[in-house]
This record gives sequence, C-alpha cells and structure tokens, in this order.
Amino acid sequence: MQLQPGGLRPAAEVPAPAGLHNLPLRPGPFIGRSGELDRLDAVSRGPGGVVVQALHGLGGVGKSTLASYWAATRADGFAPIWWITADSPSAVQHGLAAFAVALEAELSVLLSPPALAERALQWLTCHTDWLIVLDNVIDPADVAPVLARTASHGRFLITSRLATTWQHVTTVLRLDVLAEDEALDLLTRTVAAPGRDLDGAADLCARLGHLPLAVEQAAAYLAQNPLLTPRAYLDLMDRYPAGMYAHGAVGIEDRRTLARVWRPTLDRIAGSLPTAADVLRVLAWYAPDRIPVTLLEGLADPPALSHAIGLLTAYSMVTADASTGTVSIHRLVQALARTPDPDDPHRTPELIAQARDRATAHLRDLTSGQSAEPDWSVLLPHVEALLDHAPAHTDTATTAELLELTGLFFTGLNWSEIRRSVGFFRRALATLERLFGPGHPATLTARDRLADAYVRTRDTEQAVSLWEDALATLERLLGPGHPTTLTTREHLADAQCRAGGTGARSRASRPSPPWRACSAPTVPAL
Repeated sequence: MQLQPGGLRPAAEVPAPAGLHNLPLRPGPFIGRSGELDRLDAVSRGPGGVVVQALHGLGGVGKSTLASYWAATRADGFAPIWWITADSPSAVQHGLAAFAVALEAELSVLLSPPALAERALQWLTCHTDWLIVLDNVIDPADVAPVLARTASHGRFLITSRLATTWQHVTTVLRLDVLAEDEALDLLTRTVAAPGRDLDGAADLCARLGHLPLAVEQAAAYLAQNPLLTPRAYLDLMDRYPAGMYAHGAVGIEDRRTLARVWRPTLDRIAGSLPTAADVLRVLAWYAPDRIPVTLLEGLADPPALSHAIGLLTAYSMVTADASTGTVSIHRLVQALARTPDPDDPHRTPELIAQARDRATAHLRDLTSGQSAEPDWSVLLPHVEALLDHAPAHTDTATTAELLELTGLFFTGLNWSEIRRSVGFFRRALATLERLFGPGHPATLTARDRLADAYVRTRDTEQAVSLWEDALATLERLLGPGHPTTLTTREHLADAQCRAGGTGARSRASRPSPPWRACSAPTVPAL
C-alpha cells in the first residue's frame, strides 16, 4: 500500500493511548536499591529541560532491573513510557518503529521501518512528559541522534556498561553490587520453602560477590533442585566451574547466565584492543582489590597498557583508583576469566595458562627484590590469591621460586607466622621433584629449606626424615665426602639431637653420625 501525500495527521495531533508502555516483566523479587531509586526520583521531579539519566555498571549488576522497576512503580506523571533495547543502531531503529506503531497501529502497513522510526522521533519532539528507557547502550553514538532531537521535550533513562562516556548527561549513577544482607534476602526469598536447608547461603552470596545476576542464577538453580543446599552448590562451583557459570535453571536463557552476559563486552574489548583482554586475564589471578599497576608491567608498552586499563574501566570491568595507583575487579569476573572454556575465544586453556604464567612471573620478580625491596604488605594478598587459584599440578619452576621466596619471608616473622612457611616450602619441593627429580640442586635446596622450617617450628621428626632422604640422595650422586653431603649430614645430626636423642636411624647407606651438642649455628634456637 502506498501512502498518499498528506495522508498522515501531524504528529502533534496524535494522542498517546492511555497507559501505553512496554516495560519488561519482572518475575523475581526486587530487593534494596532505595538510595538509587530516591536519586532517580529527585531528578525526575525537577523542572523541565534536558534531563537524561544514565545508570552504568558491570554487566549483571542490575541496571535494567532497577530501570524497569523505577519506571513501573515510581515514574509518576510520565506517559507514555517506552522501553528500547539500544545495543545497536538497528535495535534503536526497531524500538522507535515499534513505538510509532503503538501510537498509530495503521502505520505498520504504510511505512517502512526507517520511516516509522522517523515518525516516532517527530512525535517525541511534539509532545512532553514521556519517558524513554534506552537499555544497554553499548556505543553512545547509537543514541546520540535521538537525544539531540528530542531530549528537551521529555525524559530519557539510559542503562549502559560504559562508565566514562556520560559526562554531558544530567545525572550519572554508578550501580554497584547488593549489600550483604540484600543479596542474602534475594537468595532466600527465591529458594525458601518449608524445611529447606539453606546452610551456606551467606557464604554462597559472598562467593558470588553479591552480584544480583549471579545470586538470581544460583537461587533459581537451587529452587529447581530441592535436594541441593547452598553449601552443595558451592562444592559444584569448585569442582565444575565452567558448567555452573554457563548454565542456569530451566526457564533462564543461557544468554543471561554468567558465562554469556559478559561475552559481548569482551568481544568489543578484544576487538578494540587485544591487549586489554590479556590484561583482564592476568588480573584474574590476583586478589580482587587494590591490585598495583606494577603487577601488569611488561604486558605492553606503557601507552598501550594505559589504554588497556582505560578501556576496561570504561566498560566497568575494572575500577581504577587514582589515589592509590591500583585497580579492583569483581571476583566473579576473575573467576570466569581464569576458567577455561574451549568454546570461548577469550578463555581458551592456552590463553588462561599464559595469563597465569605471566602473573606468576610478575610476582616472582617483585618479591625477589631484584629491582627494589619488596613491599610484602602490598604483594602478599596477591601471592596468596594466585597460589590459591592455581592448581598445584600447573606449577612451574617460576611458581616454585615464588613459593620459596614467600616461605623465606615468613621464616623471618614471629612464631605463628613462621609456621605458615611450611606449606609454601612443601609445595615448592613437590613441584621441583616433579619437574627435575630428587637430585637436582634446586630440589635439594627446597628440601633443605623445608627441613629448616620444620626445625624452626619444632617439628624435628619431619626435619630428620627430609634430611635423611637428602643425605641418601647426595651420597649416591656426589659421594660421602662431597661438601654438600657433609653439610647435609651436619644438619641431620643437629635435627636428630633436637628431636631429643630418640635413636632415629638414618635411611642412608651408612649409620647416622655420632650425637653432638645441638649448637646448630644455621638454625637459631627458638
């Protein structure tokens, strides 16, 4: 059907049907956000003029949920209210065209989609008191023409993951994760049933970093599986992280699960600057808060590294703190970024192993004191996080170096802290034995350090056992008269003496040396 000239009424004469809106359904409970709702209220009640509000934050933090709830329950005086998914120019055009058809149904067969979108813009410029929600804006340029033509006549509410491109917007509101009690309330309201075992619910919310999407996904999964407790869900996350991040309960689209919700952002980041994706994967191995930028040095030249951090900040994947020169990252973004998935180009096993090795090398270099005295108060949380997340079977010689450097740091502290050194030395020894065998110099040194740590913590029986093993190996490889063999025999004798003269005998090829005074100049008395 062809539209005849003059066949359309002027847009100013077209009234909006009463109660017109297309807000998405909100199937779950809405928890918290009172402060953010009040801020949206305050701006919306202000005088006319250009009012554009932007909600930004990490994917899954609840921006769309907040916008939908506010528009449905607290946007008094606005009519009509129209929701447009605005993640591309074509999506914006589609949303505007649908709005034009909602105003004048007969236009659906008279005008093309571009003409319908233009008709909607004409209507918006002729009317006031409307509210348009532009959801999930990825590129501000996609909505800039709409704002330029119509913002002075109504109100816009924008949601976006972009954090740094809304300087000219009237109100910018950063949305953070839920408070601890709010996250727990969201989980328990969804799961609660008579007799339901909710053991571990608070721990589960903490592991999920109180991110609304993650809590909702876990809650739906638990509600669907009445025999599963939050504690058991945590166990599944530990054993099968890739599967738990990728799939939700029945009725939840896979694209709304953790593994999918950040994928478009990562695609855009990697497409814009591959170095930024590398930086994100390295950050995944550190503690989530206050990560010094020095732990990223060497990944790229300074300008490229600065650009990468800026890009990750812009997309809310990290938060930068200029006052401390550090960045922070949500623990679930980290968990996903270090979980291999052959089907995800950003998380192949090879890329994740490369990032883990880079993070390990950075920490090894900084803790070795090669360039400056290590600041253990800053570095230790990140060392412990990496060692906690990296499976022991992936440890390399560099990991063993880092383990020993950390163990040596603890041996210089008080009694309770010295005991912590044992675990680091034990893991280093296991790694070096696996990589190089029991007779390698690095392995022998690691065994000696572990035995020394046992003596310092008064676990002399363990020390005796280790030095007996070392002595047997050295006598076989170097001979009984080699200086290293003699030093090890001396350490063994001292450990046997400290054990109280229990008569423990060496498993080496010769009897233990005679007892002597326990002076042990290399092992200070406790």
